Amino acid sequence: MRVLGVNALFHDPSAALVVDGHVLAAAEEERFSRRKHGKRPVPFAAWELPEQAMRWCLDVGGLRPEDLDAVAYSFDPALAKPSNEMGLPDPWDWLRQRYAERAPQFIATALPGLNPAAVRFVPHEVSHAASGALASPFRTCSVMSLDGRGERSSYLAGRYADGQLEVLASQELPHSLGLVYESLTEHLGFLRSSDEYKVMALASYGRPRFLPELRELLRTTPDGGFVAEAPDWSRWAAPATPGTIQEPSGAGGLPPDQADLAASVQARLEELLVELATALQERTGDTALTLAGGTALNCVANSRLWRETPFEHVWVQPAAGDSGTALGAALQLTAEAGVPMVPMTSVALGRGWSDDELADALRTARVPFTTPADLPEQVAGVLADDGMVAWFDGRSEFGPRALGQRSLLAHPGTRANTERLNIVKGREQFRPVAPMVLLEDAADIFSGGPIPSPYMLFVHDVAPAWRDRIPATVHVDGTARIQTVDDSQPRLQSMLRAFRARTGLPVVVNTSLNTAGRPMVDSPRDALELFGSAPVDVLVLGPHLVRRADLFTGGRPSGGAA
Repeated sequence: MRVLGVNALFHDPSAALVVDGHVLAAAEEERFSRRKHGKRPVPFAAWELPEQAMRWCLDVGGLRPEDLDAVAYSFDPALAKPSNEMGLPDPWDWLRQRYAERAPQFIATALPGLNPAAVRFVPHEVSHAASGALASPFRTCSVMSLDGRGERSSYLAGRYADGQLEVLASQELPHSLGLVYESLTEHLGFLRSSDEYKVMALASYGRPRFLPELRELLRTTPDGGFVAEAPDWSRWAAPATPGTIQEPSGAGGLPPDQADLAASVQARLEELLVELATALQERTGDTALTLAGGTALNCVANSRLWRETPFEHVWVQPAAGDSGTALGAALQLTAEAGVPMVPMTSVALGRGWSDDELADALRTARVPFTTPADLPEQVAGVLADDGMVAWFDGRSEFGPRALGQRSLLAHPGTRANTERLNIVKGREQFRPVAPMVLLEDAADIFSGGPIPSPYMLFVHDVAPAWRDRIPATVHVDGTARIQTVDDSQPRLQSMLRAFRARTGLPVVVNTSLNTAGRPMVDSPRDALELFGSAPVDVLVLGPHLVRRADLFTGGRPSGGAA
């Protein structure tokens, strides 16, 4: 059973290939096109397909378009209603729906040889739900999908058992927790449907003093849904001009009303998710909850679900946003065909290069490099000396988190490294950077969230004794969004152990390998471009090591042991 999944209609266009229940490849179009998020989520862009990602997925599987049993498109236009009937102020939404109806012909044009009849529509919220439940390690689990919008709904709650979905609750538009959060993002001067994570970071600087009023406006309903329409945020805080909310301290600090509004909405979102999940568990009795949809990228809320609901396990799809619907749609059609699923155990589903190909790329760029047998030790030494390391290893990550395939690393014990990294990446200074930590040491430092936590999707409390030891990774509220590292990433694990031996710290700072406005680095060329433009001391390309100092003092243009 060979299924290509395609997400294209809204934002973060992507493709995924599932063969006989195995996820062989998954990638976002932005990694190829170098346009962040692939495109903006406007109706006029709905026709754009992830053409490069689709073709690459087929190449990974050694398939031609005519070899596919199905193409799963993560939106079903037959379920959609006119936007005015859904209470959505979008006079061009009809155009988006027309593009969706013609998706089979568009995809067949992009993939010559494909029969348009092979394209099948999978409902958007079902695609989200399947990306969580069917990729998870649980054959039976409850599932929640929450995002901005699908065809006519913004929420699905249900249960998967042996690949079959039972829908237990949903929420029709215009009520949408995702759209409420998007609206607040725009009100605070950030980019809607892109910068919601900035609101989550900003919330830690405020007090939820508007929470009582929001409890009246945003609330659950007896049928398992909720009431959620964006209010006039100006009643609590003036709108922010884009780019004005930057600093966590200094002259004037952050605007208190805006930080308090972010804190209040974040707190109410967390409360609502706990209420919805608790009600779902009362109906299913399941021990495991799986989550997907853009709202599932809210790692503060995820940890609260783990702590406060009856579920023993909470598993979040690492590509929880719309990019993950390509994977979910493909998994859903595979399950409907009766093919058993193989759980997703890694996000390293994107492009990769062999050691020789990486060396050839360095030689072509005339960059001196070495291939040291003790690369983890050498990198640990650079980090211990407070150097900054660009780490490129293996296949790229699927989803928005850098997890040791395309990461920017630094010393966690230098408080100034938070500001330093935010300057390098062109980010607001109120935003935290995250730690990666050896799994064997994680429970001694972090609590309040699940461990292992390999996908950086939960927030943990940092033990008080450690906050001054790893200050670069600690947010203003004493938390950190951790990634645990085990022997599934041997080179990274060895580097962390070497760093621990030098410093006594089993933690390094990890943020995504990109600069302002750019997608995460994906190819060797992308990595070399970043290395040439950012103040990074060392570039790791697989087993190869490039030192900035060697670019100006000679070195080994052809590579070699060192």
